Amino acid sequence: MAADWVWDETLFSGAAGYYERGRLPYAPGLVGALVGALKLEGQGRLLDVGCGPGTLALRLADLFSETVGVDPDSGMIAEAGRGAVKAGVDGKSTWVQSRAEDLPAGLGTFTVAAFGQSFHWMDRDLVATTVKGMLRPGGALVHISDLKTEALSTGGLLYPAVPYAAMNELISQYLGPVRRAGRGVLPDGTPGGEAVVLARAGFSGPDRLVIPGGQALERTSDDVIAWVFSMSSSAPHLFGTRREEFESELHQLLRKSSSPGRFSERQPSTEVFVWRKPPAAASGSSPTTA
Repeated sequence: MAADWVWDETLFSGAAGYYERGRLPYAPGLVGALVGALKLEGQGRLLDVGCGPGTLALRLADLFSETVGVDPDSGMIAEAGRGAVKAGVDGKSTWVQSRAEDLPAGLGTFTVAAFGQSFHWMDRDLVATTVKGMLRPGGALVHISDLKTEALSTGGLLYPAVPYAAMNELISQYLGPVRRAGRGVLPDGTPGGEAVVLARAGFSGPDRLVIPGGQALERTSDDVIAWVFSMSSSAPHLFGTRREEFESELHQLLRKSSSPGRFSERQPSTEVFVWRKPPAAASGSSPTTA
């Protein structure tokens, strides 16, 4: 993260209503992979840190007796609450508007803490240490994201590919060439290297899981536009008074790329790193002597 970049509450302002429609889903085998890796049986508590509109927490809710999602954006928390009602899990889910840096916030102890493409926005050393303290002994922290290193083929798809390069060029014409983020910019993007941070916090591991993607996905023009507005770097508020002008140009670009307004792309694979909090030392144990 740029040394002079400071988080502010506008980071995803106005994006919540576009998130579920615009973002590509996690790979279909994610739930089964986590059940196997974490030995989940519908018990325990899940903490989803940076939960957004509940994308991950709602998908995993049936694997736990209680789910708590935390996000600083009020729009995201509202969307998550509505999603929980729709999914029928509102009775065992809680949504808290809070920055991860303000944890533990009296939320108690958890079996699993999840970060779904959110950890890079946080004070990672502080949050990793705090979340480790919120996990029960032997509990797990799971870091989940799209697999960034794969090249997805567009061959054999029914409709034209989403014109990402042209869309990004249009965005840069309106917002400038440097990536926007809230009221600031991120010329070097968001940080990686979370393994060093989590090891430094005292987690062991990780175990790495890759859930394969590659399935053909069909997208409408409105889905693609929702993707644009779901991103922090092109959130609706960044366009100011030119938002309608931008959206009109984006519609034109998409019509030129696909006259029926349909696009195809391939489902990304999902990458999961499972980190463990060490189990508590056996009660009453003492070192042996030779």
